[in-house]
Amino acid sequence: MKKPSSRTGTAMPRPGKTAEFARWLDQHRPQRIGELEFAELRSALAPVSESYLRKLVRECGVPLHPMVEGVRQATLDELEASLRQLLEEYEPGDPGRRRDVRRLVITAKDHARLAGRNPARRADKDEMVLWLTTWLENPPLFPDWVAVRRDALRRSLLRD
Repeated sequence: MKKPSSRTGTAMPRPGKTAEFARWLDQHRPQRIGELEFAELRSALAPVSESYLRKLVRECGVPLHPMVEGVRQATLDELEASLRQLLEEYEPGDPGRRRDVRRLVITAKDHARLAGRNPARRADKDEMVLWLTTWLENPPLFPDWVAVRRDALRRSLLRD
């Protein structure tokens, strides 16, 4: 809620989320942003969407826990690395932890589908949806599957 200015009596705009985030970083100076810090940030910057907050923390240069970083999908290499890191969180996890990891991957799959509506990005995003779906269907199989898939993609490129 905006506070009235003592000079004009009109509402003063609140500092933007980016400025609030920068202030939090300056005050806390985390070596790494883990799940606890991410939850603290969500509270400190409320209301803020999880996707916007994830964007801010990804851009800040501080190392991130895989559950905070989420699934990166700018390239297939980033996607593979993200999914491998999340597999390390998933495999030893209890049912609640596994559900949380799956939620991140499902959200990423939904975003890839939306981005795939753009004809210029359709082929790349369709491939990413395949990778994300394969991870969701059988996470422990993903590392072997992705090696086979990459080999098939390389052979396909050589034929073209």
